[in-house]
Amino acid sequence: MPAGYPASWSRWTAPGRLIVFTLAATSIWCLLAEFYGLCSMRTFTFFISIPALVILAAMTGADCQRGDGRLGRGVLIGAAAGLIAAMAYDVFRLPFVSAREWGIDSAVPPLKLFKVFPRFGAMILGQPSEQPSYSLTAYLIGWAYHFSNGLTFGVMYTALIGEGGQRPWGWAVLMAVGLELAMLLTPYPHVFGIHVGAVFIAVTLAAHLIFGIVLGLLTRWLSGVWPLPKPIEFD
Repeated sequence: MPAGYPASWSRWTAPGRLIVFTLAATSIWCLLAEFYGLCSMRTFTFFISIPALVILAAMTGADCQRGDGRLGRGVLIGAAAGLIAAMAYDVFRLPFVSAREWGIDSAVPPLKLFKVFPRFGAMILGQPSEQPSYSLTAYLIGWAYHFSNGLTFGVMYTALIGEGGQRPWGWAVLMAVGLELAMLLTPYPHVFGIHVGAVFIAVTLAAHLIFGIVLGLLTRWLSGVWPLPKPIEFD
């Protein structure tokens, strides 16, 4: 084994990918921990999620510098694809959020799809989730948390499939639809006062389909333009 190379569990093998998946999943788990009364979102974020993502970043950097680069490549491709997919997801939802302001509410149903973001921020700050108005800090932290979920979902996806260039991109769509169904089955709608009607389900399902399509296609494309490093022989 090359001197100074990271331990075997930090390579892009099944055990290493499981660790990557688990570390990335802590981003969404901090919200679930709040929902199910395990601990506050603030506590989970500062004492579990942020340290876990720091460890993930350290693993990525170590592999890029001293390893064969496969783990770093997988994490970075997933992070980039997930972040861009989250942006596409929000661009699709924007007309529904701004329907009245844009004067298109006769054709596009107005939906408060972005109302949860300042609530995320407030919960991370240790404040009540429901407030008459929210601070700029709550908005910024809430949006940052939202995009951290998109980014980490991308990392979780690449950790699941292993090599994006060798897997059908449709797996990302399946994952995105699974996330939509899981959201509806959690206390998410109740906690944030969301009416789960046919229009809401149709719009959010379409948004998740777009997230999945962008995630899958972009992961496949990035995997093609970023050549797979040659494996290092280990003793």
